[in-house]
Amino acid sequence: MNSSKYAITFACYNQVEYTRQCIDSMIQQGNDLSRLVVIDNGSTDDTRNYLQSIPLGGLIFNQSNLGCGVAWNQGALTLQAEWTIIMNNDVLVSPEWIENLIYTAEKNNLKIISPALIEGSLDYDFNTFSSDASKKMKGCLRTGDRHAVCLAVHQSVWMDIGYFQPTPKLLGYEDTLFFHEADKAGIATGMTGASWLHHYGSVTQSAMKQERGLKEKDGLAYRYNYRLLKQSWLERKLKKIRKKNQQKEWSEYELEIYDMTLHGLRINNEFSWQ
Repeated sequence: MNSSKYAITFACYNQVEYTRQCIDSMIQQGNDLSRLVVIDNGSTDDTRNYLQSIPLGGLIFNQSNLGCGVAWNQGALTLQAEWTIIMNNDVLVSPEWIENLIYTAEKNNLKIISPALIEGSLDYDFNTFSSDASKKMKGCLRTGDRHAVCLAVHQSVWMDIGYFQPTPKLLGYEDTLFFHEADKAGIATGMTGASWLHHYGSVTQSAMKQERGLKEKDGLAYRYNYRLLKQSWLERKLKKIRKKNQQKEWSEYELEIYDMTLHGLRINNEFSWQ
């Protein structure tokens, strides 16, 4: 695939070792770092020194933590392409993850697509697992699903619904609002088994909770952000029920056909399929 077809961006805030592992995994898979734009949201550890030592396609240093929405927009606008891959920095990528992600989207006329995920401890051989899993589940697609750990967005989406809401105090709610607007506009989304990531588990949000004296189970975002959806309590409740039921149907089908699902948790050296 011509690398000019896509751009990759992620935001980071401290946690330099996870950023390093993420970029190292891209290098290992032969990804072109000139297509990667990194937005640093005011890190105080060694993140900035590390980022300046590698040949990125773009690097922006924000003076303070402006949140995901602002940073994702900065990255998407710095290096514009037909497809923009927006992702977390606490992930590892797999062989041909970009090609498989975009090919599946184009084949199925999707405008937003996410890869399959394993979340948790890296106590297994992810390279071997992902190679086998992408072959085994390349035909598995959850039409209508997606997640903010990683999503490839077609350029037409920006024109239809705009970019992410650039409000720092949303603190992680930006993806919910973005997906809400995509659903309202009837934009086709999906999650594919042809492409896999390992996700350690939102380490930046966990660190920000610690800074604020919050427990891990506490929500980081403002508790009344849901009002921005402009939905009644009943509408939100019914949507959650429908989503839960759909997730259950997907999981049961995938387990029956593939003996695994597109979302796994790594717990006590074993996979728990969701």
